[in-house]
Amino acid sequence: MMCWRRPTPLTISNLLGQQARLDVNYDARGGTQEPAAPPGYRLDVNQVRLGRGQAVFDAACQAVRRWTMFEIGWGEALALDDDGRSCVAGEPFEGQTIAALFRLPMVWWLTSCRIVYIVDEQAQGRRFGFAYGTLPDHPMRGEEQFLVRLDDEGVCWYSITAFSKPRHLLTYLGLPVVRHMQKRFVRDSLKAMQGAVEQVPS
Repeated sequence: MMCWRRPTPLTISNLLGQQARLDVNYDARGGTQEPAAPPGYRLDVNQVRLGRGQAVFDAACQAVRRWTMFEIGWGEALALDDDGRSCVAGEPFEGQTIAALFRLPMVWWLTSCRIVYIVDEQAQGRRFGFAYGTLPDHPMRGEEQFLVRLDDEGVCWYSITAFSKPRHLLTYLGLPVVRHMQKRFVRDSLKAMQGAVEQVPS
């Protein structure tokens, strides 16, 4: 949904309420766990080194819980509270419906996604994150995973793995703009996660 001004809380709540009743609009649900992409989808994998050690990993897990990767200055992750009103998204859980709101030059872009799985291996000190998939109102089809992991060398990484393709002709025609926005989000999200752990001793 494109808006000339920031959508009202009621608009966001209505979108979330409508989309919460619907299923994702793409093939290979959970495919970012591989990572792999269904035929016809574009796969993107990006990662950044956050630091070293358990303290950095623990801080990165907390940052994912708080949706820090959306604290980029032009993006927000929103959800419904218990009263059905839109609010800043809380800790992610499987099945949660999320509205991603982005401020672009001249317009606001509001879309919805569903969290399709959670990765929680914190007890083993290894991986934590989740993936969400596009819902029917989204101009794209696809899935995106946000993950922090501690490798065998004790290095903590944050990665974004996604596959996507345009949903209809207008999106296909505007694909260069969409790809630019996707790349910008990835770049700023990686920086946001680095900033979240930069004060943690490693």
